[in-house]
Amino acid sequence: MGGAPVDDGPVGVKAPDGGWGWAVLFGCFVITGFSYAFPKAVSVFFKELIREFGIGYSDTAWISSILLAMLYGTGPLCSVLVNRFGCRPVMMPSLIMLNRYFCERRPLANGLAAAGSPVALCCLSPLGQALQYHYGWRGGFLILGGLLLNCCACGALMRPLEAPRGKAHATGPTGEKQRPPTTLLDLTVLKDRGFLVYTLAATVMVLGLFIPPVFVVNYAKELGNEDTVSALLLTILGFIDIFARPTCGVIAGLSWVRPHCVYLFSFAIIFNGTTDLVGSLAGSYSTLVVFCVFFGISYGMVGALQFEVLMALVGTERFSSAIGLVLLMEAIAVLVVLSALLLAMGNLLFIRRKSLAAVTAGETEPLTERGRVEKARKEWVLWEKRPLSIHVDASEVERFLKEDWWKTCDGASSETCI
Repeated sequence: MGGAPVDDGPVGVKAPDGGWGWAVLFGCFVITGFSYAFPKAVSVFFKELIREFGIGYSDTAWISSILLAMLYGTGPLCSVLVNRFGCRPVMMPSLIMLNRYFCERRPLANGLAAAGSPVALCCLSPLGQALQYHYGWRGGFLILGGLLLNCCACGALMRPLEAPRGKAHATGPTGEKQRPPTTLLDLTVLKDRGFLVYTLAATVMVLGLFIPPVFVVNYAKELGNEDTVSALLLTILGFIDIFARPTCGVIAGLSWVRPHCVYLFSFAIIFNGTTDLVGSLAGSYSTLVVFCVFFGISYGMVGALQFEVLMALVGTERFSSAIGLVLLMEAIAVLVVLSALLLAMGNLLFIRRKSLAAVTAGETEPLTERGRVEKARKEWVLWEKRPLSIHVDASEVERFLKEDWWKTCDGASSETCI
């Protein structure tokens, strides 16, 4: 790996917007498809995993959460490796190389590359269902893992940009070619207000972005639909997503839209959130199909625009570092670490303090055996001191039962009649 060429490219080289960039786009299409679709496609195995291990949906959902967290959480590490060794040996942050090969056509290129995720989702969902039926979930995971190795071949397509012929590199005192110093992780992006706003928005966005694709199949099964029919929902979602991403990329590339694509991205997030809120009311398969159609459109818009907006905010030179930091924050959100911290701090600052104050004031007692006995004794004393109006005289009850009026209750006994 140490001998691989660094693909930061010569200074001042214009993106070709084509040429070998189309090969890079194809490789990015495949890598993005497998990387982002696999954590969602494994949801077709959830029912079998629940049956075999005797766990609930929330426990099983950790599989997708951990997959996505690892994908996002290694972002800063990948940024450092890309800046040091280049995209080809590191392979998986292929969007960085794509954005070096395209400039004018970058929104379209990002949209086409992002379409790899829904295309793979359309294929992996029914394929996973078939593999589970024939080979079980273990055999299905093994075969899908083998398919993921195709990303290695696509990583070989990430060829570094080369300077035009006749353009010499700067030379040092010894006559050797010099490269500008490379920063492994450019933290100056943290001073950029646009980057900070984007990171905050993306962190909040991913808290709910991946939940519907993960749970929609199992929700359909709970409604009584067959496994194959339920898995078809992911195919429908992915099919709509296939056309939504390139279309959104074309729209974002228009001359009068591109300077304002951040607002189009904001609309996409609002559209996606509204779709989730309305989709929560779905109670039949037909309504789930409608939900998947609208979710596929909004999800495709988000997928096509998220990296284009980040590139527009920070520029090409700082994009590799920026995307690593953003993915790290998204990983924290996917694992819901943020909500766990809020819960712990809230308990420490408010709930526990209130409980301690109540104990000090004598309002509560420790839940020991002696405390329970003392509490029962106090309750008995209060019962003995209740008002006389609620005492029941045993002699009155006996006289009441000896009367003849209850014999008119259709042969029922006195106790039943009462």
